[in-house]
Amino acid sequence: MKAKKSYGQHFLNSQNIAQRIAGSLALGGTAYHRIVEVGPGRGMLTQYLLQRPEELIVIEADRDMVHHLQQHYPEQLKERIVEADFLKAPLPELNQGEPFGLIGNFPYNISSQILFKMLEDKACIPEMVGMFQKEVAERVVAGPGSKTYGVISVLVQAYYEGEYLFGVDKSKFTPPPKVQSAVIRLTRKADQELGCDPALFRTVVKQAFSQRRKMLRNTMKTFLKGDPVLDEEFFNKRPEKLSVADFIELTQLVAERSPH
Repeated sequence: MKAKKSYGQHFLNSQNIAQRIAGSLALGGTAYHRIVEVGPGRGMLTQYLLQRPEELIVIEADRDMVHHLQQHYPEQLKERIVEADFLKAPLPELNQGEPFGLIGNFPYNISSQILFKMLEDKACIPEMVGMFQKEVAERVVAGPGSKTYGVISVLVQAYYEGEYLFGVDKSKFTPPPKVQSAVIRLTRKADQELGCDPALFRTVVKQAFSQRRKMLRNTMKTFLKGDPVLDEEFFNKRPEKLSVADFIELTQLVAERSPH
């Protein structure tokens, strides 16, 4: 079962790391009774998830890997394998609207898209544990002032608390990727209401970081051109200095004063 570049496959070859990842879902039965694994591949992580008390569903796009899982876990995964592209999978429907934990050794070529998919279905996902390229993992959990803090940091942290759990060396994969990896955990915040329009919030955040070296007084002209508020001290900041709460306040201001 060779890895396929088209699926961005790098198979984890460490039993110890797989066990650590499976044990990193902390909420479990207190918040959900089902786990969804993305891209199980040959089942290295799957075998440890099956030891957990929650019901396991796996989503795999590669038909060869689906057949492999069916052969190696004929009873444990019976009727629990969904052959589909995760990014297109109707997650709430697959889980009858019930909450579930999301986990996976995620393909690095679609890691950001996986996070955006999680945000779309956040109402059903109290917790996520995932392995990402190390730089992406650091970016997701980075705080204001960090060089890696950016759009994905703000959008994810608006709804989830992020934790960097541990790094994983490239030697722990077959074939080894060109980059280092890391595992993070995201735990959904109790309050899901931002206090502003979510779509406008995303637009404001993306616009602010579109030229991250420029101050807000320049990037926010798109929404507030000619508005004297741009002369206030707050707009002398660069986007990486703003917290999630600051971006929410900025979005509220744009909603009140923008002619758009």
